[in-house]
Amino acid sequence: MADQLKFYINGEWVDPLSSETIEVINPSDESIIGSISAGTKEDIDIAVRAAKEAFKTFAFSSKEERIELIKRIISEYEKRSEELAKTISSEMGAPLWLSNVAQVTSGLSHFKDTLEVLKTFEFEGTENNYLVRKEPIGVIGMITPWNWPMNQMCTKVASAIASGCTMVLKPSEITPFCGIIFAEILDAAKVPAGVFNLVNGMGPIVGAALSEHQDIDMMHFTGSTRAGVAVAIASAPTVKRVAQELGGKSANIILDDADIEKAAAAGANHCFMNTGQSCNAPTRMLVSSNNYEKAVEAAAEVANSTVVGSPEEEGVKIGPISNKVQYEKVQRLIQIGIDEGARLVAGGLGRPEGISEGYFVKPTVFADVTNDMTIAREEIFGPVLCIIKYESEDEAIEIANDTEYGLAGYVQSGDEDHAKQVARRIRAGQISINGGARGPAAPFGGFKTSGNGREHGLSGLNECLETKAIIGN
Repeated sequence: MADQLKFYINGEWVDPLSSETIEVINPSDESIIGSISAGTKEDIDIAVRAAKEAFKTFAFSSKEERIELIKRIISEYEKRSEELAKTISSEMGAPLWLSNVAQVTSGLSHFKDTLEVLKTFEFEGTENNYLVRKEPIGVIGMITPWNWPMNQMCTKVASAIASGCTMVLKPSEITPFCGIIFAEILDAAKVPAGVFNLVNGMGPIVGAALSEHQDIDMMHFTGSTRAGVAVAIASAPTVKRVAQELGGKSANIILDDADIEKAAAAGANHCFMNTGQSCNAPTRMLVSSNNYEKAVEAAAEVANSTVVGSPEEEGVKIGPISNKVQYEKVQRLIQIGIDEGARLVAGGLGRPEGISEGYFVKPTVFADVTNDMTIAREEIFGPVLCIIKYESEDEAIEIANDTEYGLAGYVQSGDEDHAKQVARRIRAGQISINGGARGPAAPFGGFKTSGNGREHGLSGLNECLETKAIIGN
């Protein structure tokens, strides 16, 4: 892949103000696949000025104009889907089948869902005899992660465009090339100049410059809780809105009235999907002592049968961890799990057998985990499953809620009403029952240190709007 050294600002591809570059690594073989420019505070200033100027007119564009714009984006996105899938697989290591059926399509679904919401959304109405308007918040700074790059870029951009906001996006420096293709898609769709701007770079420089900027009205961030705290602190002096989707350590409660083996196998498969690099992954499996060993055996069988390999290989279920720093973190936490006395029933340290390069990790299952262990507390962000024993349903719910996080939760039961009763008691932003797929238009976001604000569909649109009351006699 060729170097991509320009930024997209005010409807044009422009040269950066610095000659510093960042290498992009293929995690499957650790080769360099290209370079991007490292943006500066001054690059951000230029992009924000363009977005601020464009807001003067785009804020007053009609709903019909924005509907037609999103339709054009969908059309252009579909033309580039195959290229996007290949790029994501090269940059972050997702198997090509997963890039096609989930990584790329999740982004497309956000534009389609937002389009349907926008068609019926009323930006002005009456409330207690007052005129109430929903107006775009302004210029939005966006920082997106490497694990689901198109999913996170598209949900934020779709909501911003539907609301009438303008924006400056900093994609992850680990997966920047799909962001560049995305900018080309928006350009081909004739998004007005300055409405969308892209500046690549490192979080402590470009991300900080966005967060601190007095002309950014809102920061829309997805990433680690640690980085989210930094964004919030930097944003505080200008009292801008901060919407954050952060880390997770989601519990998957398997109740005794579930099909134990089936639920445990499905939970393990879900945990390992995308090489465990999903903030809402069900990484803590909670099973009663009555059925514990059956679940452990089923989960271990899944781990041992999961095919790990390069993204383009046939039959590969999971690819590599997306970058070296994360790979080393996963290895460190597996070692900590062993040291703290958890029972290793599948996987473990090092690369899978037969693989000598790349950031590949063995799908790993720990049994006899207690909720005070490091591997049960920290977000590992790799294919590592912790299985925890409970004695009563109340204890299971207590364990599920005994975490600093609250992004997602899972309940498995043979009785849907029973599952819903348990789901209502879990303090998390989205609960999935019996393997129900995460609805792309359903509100998504977390409790506690998993963030604030909600994305997707109607909730995502509302997040980008301010409320104005107009009061007469």
